[in-house]
Amino acid sequence: MPCDGEATTRRFGTRAEAGNTNEGRGRRGAGTGNGDGDSSGGEDGGRTTFSLSPGIVLLFALACGASVANVYFSQPLLVTMGHDLAMSPALIGSVVTLTHVGYGLGLFFLVPLGDRVDRRRLVAVQLLCLVGALSLVATARTAGMLLAGMAATGLLAVVTQTLVAFAASLAPAARRGRVVGLVTSGVVVGILLARTASGVLADLAGWRSVYLASASLTALLALVLHRVLPRDRAYPSGSDTAGTRTAPLRYGELLLSTVTLFARERLLRLRALFCLLVFAAFSTLWSSVALPLSEAPYSLSHSAIGALGLVGAAGALAATAAGRLNDRGLSRQTTGIALAVLAVSWVPLAFTHGSLAALIVGVVLLDLAVQAVHVTNQTLIYALHPEAGSRLIGGYMVFYAVGSALGAIAATSLYTVGGWGAVCGLGAGFSCVAFALWAATRRSADGAADGAG
Repeated sequence: MPCDGEATTRRFGTRAEAGNTNEGRGRRGAGTGNGDGDSSGGEDGGRTTFSLSPGIVLLFALACGASVANVYFSQPLLVTMGHDLAMSPALIGSVVTLTHVGYGLGLFFLVPLGDRVDRRRLVAVQLLCLVGALSLVATARTAGMLLAGMAATGLLAVVTQTLVAFAASLAPAARRGRVVGLVTSGVVVGILLARTASGVLADLAGWRSVYLASASLTALLALVLHRVLPRDRAYPSGSDTAGTRTAPLRYGELLLSTVTLFARERLLRLRALFCLLVFAAFSTLWSSVALPLSEAPYSLSHSAIGALGLVGAAGALAATAAGRLNDRGLSRQTTGIALAVLAVSWVPLAFTHGSLAALIVGVVLLDLAVQAVHVTNQTLIYALHPEAGSRLIGGYMVFYAVGSALGAIAATSLYTVGGWGAVCGLGAGFSCVAFALWAATRRSADGAADGAG
């Protein structure tokens, strides 16, 4: 498997050096440290000294959570939207589909741009365009306007992944896992609380207020991030990590290199498969759990079911803890333990019909496990080729989208045939396959990855 010291070809645009180049740049920048030790800086490709303080990391997490939440706001609002715009049930159902299709396209076509252009400018432009898309949704008077706005919202919400790659590029290697974990915790909270927040706000001021409020917050974040983040990328276009001028990648070459990275890097392929399987399990639960809860003996309201997301937000704790464990070189162990917990979580979940307490325990265990694996994956794959961080994370997240869709479609279809027990069997199946894959490959792939992580 190609390792960190191996030079990449022109298709990657730069050269991956041994160890971690960001850490080296952080050591060259005098006086950039803070109480946490999270720092990066020095003069590199024109970048001035920049301190990655805890406040900046929190800002990254907030921006990620606010951006990704836009993908999920519509789910509790579909009926209200449909009535307001006189849309048929089939047409209103396409709102969620178009949003996720847009997100998947953005992962492949927009996120890789972070390896070629100034990330600060890219983030600001994407956020401002997202403001436009959200405004279109909020002011939509026809079904066509709404659907176009939702597709654009999904496409531009991938700024979340640009921000994750940006934060990873600014963090020194010794703290990268912790930083990625903290930023990812913002993503977790954004996903799980989006439905609850949109439902509450819609009850107070109507469904359009959800998107107007999000547009306002997004515009504010664009301004703040543009002011506080450095005008720099980790690897300026047209230069390798040693400062040698090379021909910059054209857009088509940039996209092709994303595919090439998967062909070259076994660890990337393995971690992408972990991603697909754990998010298939995650989606199996969250896309179908409302079905048994809305039936006897519980017959819970939509608001009560939505509140379950507050319990799931405990996964944010796993994101930060997993980041710290990765910084200590324990990525292989973290992955194995998390995948074992993921498989075990389906045991209490199987008793949902008889006990809400069992459901809550299962939800907490599942979310803790999924986020631990997710943070470990992102930390390890970024270390493979830091100069291609946006392409690595963008390509990896395509597997997240595929896994989420697979779990949702399979779970909802299976529930009508075999009930909740069959759904739990499906989720346990995804989880056990992931654990078996880890057990079969941990010596050959993860052993090498621990050094990189």
